[in-house]
Amino acid sequence: MTATSLNGRIKLAAAATALMLLPTMNAWPHGFAGERFFPATILTDDPFVADEISLPQVSLNPPTPDGSQQTDIQIDLSKRITPNTGFVIGDQWQRLRSPGVPSVGGLGPLHTGAQYQLFVDGPHQALGLLGLNVTWAHTGRVQALGAPDFTTLSPTFNFGKGFGDIPRSLTYLRPFAITGNLGFDFPTKTESAGAPNPTNFNYGFAFEYSLPYLQCCVKDIGLRAPFNQLFPLVEISFSTAMNRGLGGQTIGTVQPGIIWAGQYFQIGAEAIIPATRLTGHGYGGVVQLHFYLDDIFPRSIGRPISEW
Repeated sequence: MTATSLNGRIKLAAAATALMLLPTMNAWPHGFAGERFFPATILTDDPFVADEISLPQVSLNPPTPDGSQQTDIQIDLSKRITPNTGFVIGDQWQRLRSPGVPSVGGLGPLHTGAQYQLFVDGPHQALGLLGLNVTWAHTGRVQALGAPDFTTLSPTFNFGKGFGDIPRSLTYLRPFAITGNLGFDFPTKTESAGAPNPTNFNYGFAFEYSLPYLQCCVKDIGLRAPFNQLFPLVEISFSTAMNRGLGGQTIGTVQPGIIWAGQYFQIGAEAIIPATRLTGHGYGGVVQLHFYLDDIFPRSIGRPISEW
């Protein structure tokens, strides 16, 4: 066999492999921009409307400066109204253990949100989404867990960008992607029980490396299941108070972890590391089981309510 013939067969085999992989990837409409699939991240909000549910997400938070530690069990549902609009709703059961006092537990405040898909740029693997999240007053059961007596309005801009369009010579950088959130919290009361409620500036980012994208669209390095469906990532999120005597105070976490994404669900796990002294000390962790309703129920609850 000549070198030319061998090269031709290698190219043909590579093309056939890509064609076999693409139907599977195209069966996942959520979270795609061109060839790039963005998994649903745990800490930061996703830059795409979707039909998905986290059931459940369990977090053991790092101890706070006073030694208290909180456990959260959270459920979140995302639903498309039209292909470009959607809403989210979520709540969590919380348990707080503090030194020297009995533990307390109960439901936290109700969170809802409205979303609009601003753009999806396939060739540049870019996504943009506008949202308005609301944390509702008097919906949490236990005041000790921070159940608010005021509503908070949180406009956000969420984005995603894959690096698959950078020069092909930068082979192993092309699977990188970044998603991020920028937004504000506007409380409807300036003070509660003598404590100020500041306006906050919120910012977070997820830096991820897509092994599925490396395999299908950059270079086949021979990964097999489950390793060819992994997304190692690091998420960071911060909130900085802007006024009412708390200006400049920042809390935040850094969360390294990994996500395994299949066609119908994904599993993620991250460590929780405080990034500021006000956030706490020590370590925590979070695990999430997340289902893709649009793939599980493509002809019913996984479809947009309206096609307009």
